[in-house]
Amino acid sequence: MNQQINEKLAVLPSQPGCYLMKDKHDTVIYVGKSKKLKNRVRSYFTGANDKKTQRLVLQISDFEYIVTTSEIEALILEMNLIKKYDPKYNVLLKDDKSYPYLKITSERHPRLLITRNVKKDKGKYFGPYPNVLAAKETKRLLDKLYPLRKCNNPRGRVCLYYHMGQCLACSTEPASKETYKEIIQNITSFLQGGHKTIKKDLTDKMHEASETLNFERAKELRDMIQHIESVMEQQRMTMNDQTDRDMFGYSYDKGWMCVQVFFVRQGKLMERDVSVFPFFDDPEETFLSYVGRFYLHQHHLKPKEILVPIGSETTLLKDLLDVQVYTPFRGQKKQLVDLAVKNASIALEEKFSLIERDEERTIQAVEKLGDVLHIEVPHRIEAFDNSNIQGADPVSAMVVFTDGRPDKKEYRKYKIRNVDGPDDYETMREVIRRRYKRVLKEEHPLPDLIIVDGGKGQMSAALDVLENELGLDIPLCGLSKDEKHKTSELLYGTPPVTINLQRKSQEFHLVQRIQDEVHRFAISFHRQLRGKSMFRSELDKIPGVGEKRRQLLLQHFTSVNDIRKAAIGDITKLGIPHNVAETILAQLSDEKSAE
Repeated sequence: MNQQINEKLAVLPSQPGCYLMKDKHDTVIYVGKSKKLKNRVRSYFTGANDKKTQRLVLQISDFEYIVTTSEIEALILEMNLIKKYDPKYNVLLKDDKSYPYLKITSERHPRLLITRNVKKDKGKYFGPYPNVLAAKETKRLLDKLYPLRKCNNPRGRVCLYYHMGQCLACSTEPASKETYKEIIQNITSFLQGGHKTIKKDLTDKMHEASETLNFERAKELRDMIQHIESVMEQQRMTMNDQTDRDMFGYSYDKGWMCVQVFFVRQGKLMERDVSVFPFFDDPEETFLSYVGRFYLHQHHLKPKEILVPIGSETTLLKDLLDVQVYTPFRGQKKQLVDLAVKNASIALEEKFSLIERDEERTIQAVEKLGDVLHIEVPHRIEAFDNSNIQGADPVSAMVVFTDGRPDKKEYRKYKIRNVDGPDDYETMREVIRRRYKRVLKEEHPLPDLIIVDGGKGQMSAALDVLENELGLDIPLCGLSKDEKHKTSELLYGTPPVTINLQRKSQEFHLVQRIQDEVHRFAISFHRQLRGKSMFRSELDKIPGVGEKRRQLLLQHFTSVNDIRKAAIGDITKLGIPHNVAETILAQLSDEKSAE
């Protein structure tokens, strides 16, 4: 522990507030809250911690804190700070799921949609649906039952759904507002537990069709009834009051927590959600933060009631969420909360060993790689690879691995601007220069290790830019491949020497994954760019075809070959002049014959 941290610990206040842990780059890596800052922050640097927390503490070079007047202020501030800084160790609040909802729009011709964004737009929302397939199946069923708008056709231009009786918007005489109002009421009733009435109505219609010997219609209605049963009647637990409520249960062990949420809608247990994550705080406070984040940043449609286990801070949650939050002590509600707790405990027991083993294996690979290279643990690794075909469409790509795992939101693509021909060394110079000039300018965190896909030449080019142009001292290594294009050896040092890694070691598998990932990313970007340029090149040569006309052609025809087969009238329909259409067909025909 450094002297600065020691001095700050001595003067910490005994008040509620938030604390921000920072690494050597002054980057916020963890945000927490506490009722008593003095005790909470000190606990990280004194006493016994599990390996996971020890790993966090080893990266802390400084911290700061913000005092609040109450615990609820601290809770709200914590969630806002996490959203602002996106700290890498606040795993549970970064990986929240966003569930889909069914939405009926408020348009003149309303639509039924699946959405993950709840807005104040006068639309009607139903959900959430933790099971995406359940949401899709429910929508598919409702689309068959109720003919809301399925297309954007103008009035009188009917669509396929209109012929199937599933879209009223595009008919010559569109449905009235009263018709839509009745349909919306039926859908609302269906989703709020009234599907039994609808099923009975369909059953009566099925018998009626059967009696009139309309067996095809009877079969269609029978299939629809069965579909309702499979989609809407799979729940095994029901409550008599038909109140929408969410029931939380959690369990924790060895620095890991599992939270289970039971979603009860219209008195029926519809679905559940399971989250397993590491935590670095007091378990009760971690659970409190989880529930707050669950609703305030992801699931804006709150139920009428939230039920939590005994010992949870219900008053704080009630004030935060403005919803009835309480702990049941008896009856069916307590049984369901206990069931959620039991499921959380079982899930944690089942998954804990695998999750921890994977976590330890990944972190150990990063630590061992640092040991082999005699550098600090490379928590952040940035890797580069170039791609071109004989100098055409040269690109470069960068991937980032944080604590041994790909961090895809940090990936970057580069179109090479200043290199003519297939010059891999100059390409590497350009991309390293562009990347780290921007990092320095915008004060982003620097990596602990840079990996370039290539040998001594690529390493020399990258080091020259880093050290002589930018004045940076960042460990850099190269990865070469064998004749089978597989990772062969790791190069490091000045001059570069081969670092012996055991082929079956975790650190070798780590650098192999990094090399494969950056190569995949670069190749996919190059193919995407090359495909676009090949498709455009033939049209770009034609006089009279500029950006707008080229886009018209590409949107209407699927390929240059389709344009070549088209008649002049097909092209002039797009608003392209007759003489330009003739030029297009003539030039494409000439190029075809030249082949």
